[in-house]
Amino acid sequence: MKKVLLKIGGMTCSACSSGLEKYLNKQDGVVRANVNLVMNNASIEYDDKKLSLKDIEKFVDKAGFESLGIDNLKKEERKKSGEKINLILTSIFSIAILYVSMAHMIGLPDIPFLSMMEHPLNYAVSLLVLTTVVLGLGYNILKNGIKNLIHGIPNMDTLVTIGVLASFIYSVYETVQIFLGDASFVHSLYYESAAIVIFFIRIGKYVEGINTDKTKEAIQELMTITPNSAVVERDGKEITVTLDEIEKDDIVICKPGEKVAVDGTVVDGISHINESFITGESMPVKVEAGTKVIAGSINYEGAIKYKAEKIGRESTVSEIVRMVVEATNTKAPISKLADKVSSVFVPIVIAIAIITFCVWLIIGKNFAVALNYFVTVLVVACPCSLGLATPLAIVIASGVCSQKGILVKNSESLENAHKVKTIIFDKTGTLTKGTLSFSKMYNYSDLNDDDIFKIIAGVEKKSEHPIAKAIVEEAEKRNIDFDEVKEFKAISGQGVFAVVENYDVFIGNKRLMDANNISVNESDFDELVNDGNSILYVSLNNKVVALIGVKDVVKENVSEVISSLKKKNINVVMLTGDNEVTAKKIAENVGIETVVANVMPSQKAEYVEKLKKDGLVMMCGDGINDSVSLVKADIGVSVSSGTDIAMDSAQVVIMNDNLDRINDLIRISSKTIRNISGNLFWAFFYNICMIPIAMGVFVGLGVSMNPMLAALAMVFSSLFVVLNALRLRVVK
Repeated sequence: MKKVLLKIGGMTCSACSSGLEKYLNKQDGVVRANVNLVMNNASIEYDDKKLSLKDIEKFVDKAGFESLGIDNLKKEERKKSGEKINLILTSIFSIAILYVSMAHMIGLPDIPFLSMMEHPLNYAVSLLVLTTVVLGLGYNILKNGIKNLIHGIPNMDTLVTIGVLASFIYSVYETVQIFLGDASFVHSLYYESAAIVIFFIRIGKYVEGINTDKTKEAIQELMTITPNSAVVERDGKEITVTLDEIEKDDIVICKPGEKVAVDGTVVDGISHINESFITGESMPVKVEAGTKVIAGSINYEGAIKYKAEKIGRESTVSEIVRMVVEATNTKAPISKLADKVSSVFVPIVIAIAIITFCVWLIIGKNFAVALNYFVTVLVVACPCSLGLATPLAIVIASGVCSQKGILVKNSESLENAHKVKTIIFDKTGTLTKGTLSFSKMYNYSDLNDDDIFKIIAGVEKKSEHPIAKAIVEEAEKRNIDFDEVKEFKAISGQGVFAVVENYDVFIGNKRLMDANNISVNESDFDELVNDGNSILYVSLNNKVVALIGVKDVVKENVSEVISSLKKKNINVVMLTGDNEVTAKKIAENVGIETVVANVMPSQKAEYVEKLKKDGLVMMCGDGINDSVSLVKADIGVSVSSGTDIAMDSAQVVIMNDNLDRINDLIRISSKTIRNISGNLFWAFFYNICMIPIAMGVFVGLGVSMNPMLAALAMVFSSLFVVLNALRLRVVK
């Protein structure tokens, strides 16, 4: 038995990955195949007595995808480079087509030997050659459109393909007529329509590929959170091993400033560790014998020893990666209205065109006349306006969002934002700034506040603890010089001791005071705690002289944002891994009634799934711990200050951290949907009116249409849709 990890090219949706997986698992000799859409790879276990690696790669190719091989980095880069070159070439030839066909219309000089009026055949042949090149560059798009049509599932690719081929084929026919001597056909060529559609579709595919790559990079970056090596105790010795060499029940040593290598349980030592990337808790967590530690956590103070329990794929980080990938793979794409319509519209139009062709032959008209009506129907019903109705409005609306600092990654999010029933906010880093700040100080001494701060800041500057950093930052804001510290000692799990001038200084928690027989003043303790503060006692010469509170600060205008969302009848929820007391206090301050605290990432995702039963759910977060929930939600929103994995897991990124942009997103979404509805109405009204005329139904009344007029009507229809969509640019 052998196992191989192949890089796969050509997968664009969950249907691709699941279809390939089913196909591989059916092959004789394949024991198990697991295809990952996000990472674009396939893990395949096979019987090497029956199959070779080349056989496996052939299976992938036969299924319609591309095997990029095991050592795929260079090959994948070549593929990306090829796509970029393809886009550049498509752009060059498309611009050339536009110049040749339209230069005379906009006052630019004609190319002398390609003048439409003086050299019609040269003009037509040059456009034929250039357009043929563009269609060749867009071969995959056309192939997919035809394939979907054959399989009975026409979509936007099918619409594009029919429009492109109808335009191209009839233009070729007209070019032949010009060659035969009828130069009048030069006025009704529309090669440029076929080329420009391919050009824009190619741009969309390229941008889509870039977004997919960013997602994969973010997941890969997440997998590097844990250190590459660690120190373990074996046979009474301390040795350094790689992460893969750590075994279950190994005793791992983690020194101050180091990351926890694997999930485990502390067996010796006391310290504080930062688990914010998992729990969202901004405050360091105390760990001692019996406390669980999570891989990737940062140890702040004392050295600890812990027993390795979850290694490799069992770790919490690996589990988060798995859930993100799984959620991405299983998330069903939202069907576009245009695609639903096209599944009926396209076959009907094709049927009408064929019937029209046959009827004119039956009643005695020659082939050229019948072909003329056939092409006229296809051209006038060309789905350009139908195809533009949704994507153009989405593109313009996305641009408006971008101007407001809202990055929208997919159309589904923009289409659905106005239908959101519940918005879930993470606390730390989303509603709050995510960093500890000085809150308040009660001074019980004869010294003024600045003198107290000189002493405290001088001592805390020696510490790397987040609370210490908050104190130092506050002193710097007050432009206070730090006193010289003669002695300094960090006391694990309690605080610090130092000698400053003539003072023995203790700064830390109540445990530190009790250990040194220092009586504490708790008169103001409750007020600080109830306000969401962490407490520091300050003692000078064994007497408590100050009580200091530090806390995570709520972002500006959060209360106003929450209030405006409630006015829209949107249910607002806080979902956090932070402690319940702090969470409820902050929720109370910003106007959120529903609070769910002390939850792990998997529990967050479960809660999101639960709320989705009552309607569309938007999740707003910023941390690694939010990544799964962001994917699980109907719309995931991340702030730009968040982690890369959060931003790439989310469908929407708020670039300026202003949560009021959520209201802007909802408003733009509502106006965009109204605009799309208007565009679709016009597209259908146009086709209902024009198709009978194109068929020749009213020819007896003197009302008829040729392909040239059909092309003009098609252009007018598309222009109307474009102008209507452009109105979105004035959305406030």
